[in-house]
Amino acid sequence: MNKTLQDITAAAGRVLIASLFFLSGLGKLAAPEGTIGYIAASGVPLPTLAYAAALFVEIVLPITLVLGFKVRLSAAAMALFTAVTAFGFHFELSDQNQYIHFFKNIAIAGGLMQVVAFGGGRWSVDGWLASRR
Repeated sequence: MNKTLQDITAAAGRVLIASLFFLSGLGKLAAPEGTIGYIAASGVPLPTLAYAAALFVEIVLPITLVLGFKVRLSAAAMALFTAVTAFGFHFELSDQNQYIHFFKNIAIAGGLMQVVAFGGGRWSVDGWLASRR
């Protein structure tokens, strides 16, 4: 794969994976009471704080991921969040719907780990900053 195609692919991948988080965050932002209630019903302590943390991970970090700013740190935090939510909210593997959500989250975490491993590419703030050194 040539370098330009690699850069395009890295940028497109960041946008695609970030869109999933961002849209989910907007949904949570639109229905705070329902989301906090769901978090509380799942047994998570301090559901309002957990809600705020989820908003940060799902709204702020996808923006940094798209921009490619602190991309490895953002992707690592998003991967950890996604794995934790897989086990905390979707670990009822006998339920077909939860089974699908669990393994979807695991796969997303794996994709984010690729970003952690390889970075954001040249078409990112991190790449631009590295080229200026």
